[in-house]
Amino acid sequence: MRTHYPMILFIAVAIILFSCNTNSAQQAINKENIILPSAKHNIDSIQYQNLINRSEEAFTFCTKKKYNTDYCLLINMQKHSGTFRFYVWDFNAKHAVDSGLVSHGCCDKLWSNDESKEKVQFSNVPESHCSSLGKYRVGKRGVSNWGIKVNYLIHGLEATNNNAVERSVVLHSWEAITDAEIYPKGSAESWGCPAVSNAFMQRLDERLQKSNKSVLLWIFN
Repeated sequence: MRTHYPMILFIAVAIILFSCNTNSAQQAINKENIILPSAKHNIDSIQYQNLINRSEEAFTFCTKKKYNTDYCLLINMQKHSGTFRFYVWDFNAKHAVDSGLVSHGCCDKLWSNDESKEKVQFSNVPESHCSSLGKYRVGKRGVSNWGIKVNYLIHGLEATNNNAVERSVVLHSWEAITDAEIYPKGSAESWGCPAVSNAFMQRLDERLQKSNKSVLLWIFN
């Protein structure tokens, strides 16, 4: 049987070139998702641009208010609750340096379930058990009954979240929140607190304790 070496060589080169291009494209995606998993549901280009836009607005806010201008905390409630949507955004590096799952409020649904994993409801009303949108100042470190037993007061700075302290909405960890993404399942829903995994909270706590200025936490949709 006659062997078509030129054709075989052509196919081999084509496969190598395709593989190189695929790897380059994947590297570009990974560059956007620096700390984030490569799962395609995680974050698309529109969401990432939205995150960049929010970070730029956050930096302007932090500069004006004399908050910490090294980093801020961003929570994107547009994302499915089973995916990473809590970001530690480094203003200097201009990308997320850490990320994780975070709970949202169950509102009138069952606590600790994931009934609103795809579409979050918001309210600033006491006893609503909902999350509240807006900018917060991360306040005093305290003792929690949950997770690693550490929490932080978050002071709502807008009309949409100014009842946070009255509602006992705090940043804390919770064993029900995992370290890894669980999509298509959603994260366990709280009574309004942004709760994270124990490991993520330990990293946040270490970072927050070192800050000598107020840190911005921004929950947006």
